[in-house]
Amino acid sequence: MVLKSLKKLVYLYPRMKKIILFIFVFSALTAFSQRGRSSYYKLDVGGGLGLSNYLGEMGGKEKIGRDFIMDMKLSQTRWALGGFARYKMSPYWSLRADLTYGRIQGADRLSTNRGRKGRNLSFINDMLELTARAEIILYNDNDVGGRGSYRLDFKSYIFAGVGVLIHGPKTLYNGEYVKLRPLQTEGVKYGLATATMPIGTGFYFTYKRKYRFGWELGWRMTFTDYLDDVSTFYADPSTLANPTAIALANRRPELGNDPSVPIEAHYTPGNRRGDPKDNDNYFYMLFTYSYVFRGKNSFYTQHYSWLGGRKSKYTKARIKF
Repeated sequence: MVLKSLKKLVYLYPRMKKIILFIFVFSALTAFSQRGRSSYYKLDVGGGLGLSNYLGEMGGKEKIGRDFIMDMKLSQTRWALGGFARYKMSPYWSLRADLTYGRIQGADRLSTNRGRKGRNLSFINDMLELTARAEIILYNDNDVGGRGSYRLDFKSYIFAGVGVLIHGPKTLYNGEYVKLRPLQTEGVKYGLATATMPIGTGFYFTYKRKYRFGWELGWRMTFTDYLDDVSTFYADPSTLANPTAIALANRRPELGNDPSVPIEAHYTPGNRRGDPKDNDNYFYMLFTYSYVFRGKNSFYTQHYSWLGGRKSKYTKARIKF
């Protein structure tokens, strides 16, 4: 599934090969040009904690479906946390690897749209994401406050990259959470993993060149429409695996004769269950902290050792007569 998603990614974005090649060439040139000058404070490692939400078939208010954040249900915002390592290729951009664990969820009962409410579906999805991305510096202030101490600096950036997402939607049924992927509630088999494209923006402050505090907002484009287990049409019950799959494929009967929602005939095999035209997406908003590791560089050691708290070492020479 991951390979198919990556092939689709290359097919949809044919210029990505040129962009990736440009990035590697640019990184090699900048790294060579900065050799011996900026090899100090290149690596920082840390983590983040924040919020997550998603855009898919569940959400919205009175309408069937709306684009981008207009279809988001803020009450379904959940948590996210992770760790990362960032390596500065030049003063202008960095490479970063992230491992993030987050939860998204949604429920039709929260919508005021009659069709969605009658569909009566819900899900949670605990996701593990591994990404690699490039960060481009937009604005840089090496001396916040302009006091000449250089104790606090500020950088804002944008980022883009690629990644792999491992996920598994579940739903609450008879008091227990049931895994939906193995049930194939729409008669469609989808994988445990999919490719993602993280894009976003953020900023960070660095104190004493060692302690880095930041914030970022990252949007994830995916290549699956099954983060919420909903995408196409209602399946024929005779083609489903077991009674649990049949019950979770169509949950309209649980509402009985509720006059506020459409009759059960609207939720029979062949009728629309989701929207296969748009894949599911999600986002993370994280507050981050990282520690900057100090490297070896004679230029910074001799001239700026006070920034890192190191004391200069002087060699005592004995005069011989």
